[in-house]
Amino acid sequence: MILYEYPLSERVRTLLRLEYLFRRVHFLLQRAHPFDHHFALLSLFEIMDVATRQDLKSELLKDLERQRQQFLSFRGNPAVSEQTLDEVLAELDAAFQGLSQQLGKPGQPLLDNEWLMAIRSRASIPGGTCEFDLPAYYAWQHLPEDQRRLDMARWMECFGPLAMGVELLLRLLRDSGTPHKTLAPGGVYQQNLGGRSFQLMRLRVDGALGVVPETTGHRLMVSVRYMRPDVDWKLRPVTTDVAFEIALCP
Repeated sequence: MILYEYPLSERVRTLLRLEYLFRRVHFLLQRAHPFDHHFALLSLFEIMDVATRQDLKSELLKDLERQRQQFLSFRGNPAVSEQTLDEVLAELDAAFQGLSQQLGKPGQPLLDNEWLMAIRSRASIPGGTCEFDLPAYYAWQHLPEDQRRLDMARWMECFGPLAMGVELLLRLLRDSGTPHKTLAPGGVYQQNLGGRSFQLMRLRVDGALGVVPETTGHRLMVSVRYMRPDVDWKLRPVTTDVAFEIALCP
């Protein structure tokens, strides 16, 4: 099964992009080749581009506090485990404190690192980070792999509270949706939201079907149009029924 996620708000779109970038850095750092660590560093620069946005930190703090208040309202509910509730509240408190106690914007210290900023500037030029343009960076790529990992871990530290907050908010959001199986007649599915507000749509599709969902959504309706790629990966509409699983997360 292939899981597709479609954000229904700009805020969730940003969270998903950050999650993707954090995962990419983690994956690349498990590998040893300097090229892998080069692309991990480029991913770090992409995280910086998102994380240093003026209002991101304050938005995340508001979301964490909103979630905390919502879970506090479950106190005394016999259908809710007090132990599980305490664990979630502890996670929310830790994420909130970590982010609120961080001075400035996430990634701010890296902006003062002239060497990293020189690499970031040259990385926007095709081939701009080769050895004759950045000999010091070329030398860094020849360090032992463990030393490069240590350096990357040090640079990523300032994103730790951000990564923790993003992971927690997305986990709670995904857990809020109840998946159910349904059918797209003739490859098309539409659902009226009935005035309810949702933040994320999740689709699970059997990869063996060879179809790709094209999704759209707004506050009134979500729509899925299944497509099938040809040999050149040009997408063409599917005309047969497609079975899949959908979850809408409020």
